[in-house]
Amino acid sequence: MTHICVCVCTYKRPSFLVRLLAEIGRQETGGLFTHSIVVVDNDCKQSAQSVVARFAETSAISISYYVEPRQNIALARNKAVENASGGYIAFIDDDEFPTPQWLMTMLTACGRYRAAGVVGPVKPFFKEQPPQWLVAGRFWERPTYPTGFVIDWRKGRTNNVLFQHQLFVPGEPAFRSEFLTGEDQDFFRRMIDQGHVFVWCDEAVVYEEVPPVRWSRSFLLRRALLCGDISNINPTVGIGDIAKSLVAVAIYTVVLPFASLSGRSTAMNCLIKLAHHAGRLMAVAGIHPIKEPYVTE
Repeated sequence: MTHICVCVCTYKRPSFLVRLLAEIGRQETGGLFTHSIVVVDNDCKQSAQSVVARFAETSAISISYYVEPRQNIALARNKAVENASGGYIAFIDDDEFPTPQWLMTMLTACGRYRAAGVVGPVKPFFKEQPPQWLVAGRFWERPTYPTGFVIDWRKGRTNNVLFQHQLFVPGEPAFRSEFLTGEDQDFFRRMIDQGHVFVWCDEAVVYEEVPPVRWSRSFLLRRALLCGDISNINPTVGIGDIAKSLVAVAIYTVVLPFASLSGRSTAMNCLIKLAHHAGRLMAVAGIHPIKEPYVTE
């Protein structure tokens, strides 16, 4: 029978991890597959160990626990792949939770479209009512596509994905450790260059909790700066992209006062784009404003 290994890389989010593991344990299989879980703790203090141990004691789903002490998401993903078994590997983030038919829907789509992998939507989940400007700005909403749509590498993500295991060559790290983030898009780019096809499945929904700590302007701007900073690592980025960022910084700086007159959400959208391009330019100059490997709060 087909087996899916669900890989979860986690970093200091034990309460989120408890919910995620419970939902993975409740996945409906329809008799089509079996599944197991690999958890890689990217916290050298092993903050997730007790959560995994409690799940193992009460669930019939097989779960394995590993530690990657170096804070690097690519290294954590590589360790998960190294210890995964079965014909398929799924990735989901530790602050997310899937719908009951998540894996079954992904597996069905993968077979129907004969794809190397399937990517699904991640929708925001607010446990508390967020401020209106945050909702109006759609800062946590991502683009979606029709089921069966063939994605390019820029749309590739590992926060909701099912891969055929054969994509991963034993002994060859799949994700490049020089990427602090965006390592998943780099992987998709390389796989697509090799001729592999990845499709979208709009029914395979997972939800990402957006707690109040992520509602602040400082969080959104720090995340944008980091994304701009690491974007230079991508080999597809060239002098044209740097020139585009120079022009963008000038334009958004001029537009910002007028955007502020249109409301807080419009101003924040302008600021986020400005921060992204500024982060790229600062990185070119050797300035890295965000020192942490993860922007968590």
